[in-house]
Amino acid sequence: MPKIGVASSLTDVKHALMEKGYDVVELKNENDASGCDCCVVTGLDSNMMGMHNTVTQGSVIEASGLSAEEVCRQVESRLS
Repeated sequence: MPKIGVASSLTDVKHALMEKGYDVVELKNENDASGCDCCVVTGLDSNMMGMHNTVTQGSVIEASGLSAEEVCRQVESRLS
């Protein structure tokens, strides 16, 4: 199953993805994203320091304004 990194504040998204069988990793620092097929972040997490080094090759989904189910649909569409 794909490995999905989820920002620590997005507990509802984390639980929804786990229910669908995804391997979910909590993103506490940039190294946690290593090896993830997809990462889900809040708007506050999006490159707030202006750095351009990429830790993950997977898709990054910004979850602000989306329900947990909408985020799950985006994850599924990006991984297919």
